[in-house]
Amino acid sequence: MFRRSHLKILLTGNSGVGKSALMNQYVNNRFSSRYRATIGADFLSKQVHIDGQTLTVQIWDTAGTERFQSLGTALYRGSDCCLLVFDVTSASSFQALDKWHKQLLLQIEPEEEPTFPIAVIGNKTDLENHEVSSEEAELWSKLHDAKYFEASAKEATNVQEVFEWAIRAVLKNRRVPEQPEPDAVHLETRPPEGGHREKCGC
Repeated sequence: MFRRSHLKILLTGNSGVGKSALMNQYVNNRFSSRYRATIGADFLSKQVHIDGQTLTVQIWDTAGTERFQSLGTALYRGSDCCLLVFDVTSASSFQALDKWHKQLLLQIEPEEEPTFPIAVIGNKTDLENHEVSSEEAELWSKLHDAKYFEASAKEATNVQEVFEWAIRAVLKNRRVPEQPEPDAVHLETRPPEGGHREKCGC
């Protein structure tokens, strides 16, 4: 069984949807209203104790602007889970999820795709004038085999729950036992009657 004491969670989505704010709220229990665009990528680490295990969680916040998309392959490499983030007050950031989801699938190894944990985060629920309904976001998530959460980085609403879900989803994947090779055959050699088994070395 494959085991690691650390895991990598990736945050993707348009610029300004609150990826950095979600990461900082979870790791540092802190929120800042001053917006600063992520240059390329940024990450924070946090040690967590969950389900009897101690893990180091790396959370990567990726830039949401086109000029940094060439960094995609390196940023996605080694990721265990992806959180697609949009702003519930911005329909365009929700519509962009299609682009971010397609980019993610291009980076995931084909054998990992069916079980790779993906969640959609509708952030900034503390604001008024929502342009994306819960039902619309739930439907999109269901159609793309993703878990949906609504959150507020500012008020820390559902932030802890989002990352705990991600960690548990990764751990669940790692508990899946390895399947035997389909063409592996176990042969038992029996010595002839009255004879003895010869020794052989490999």
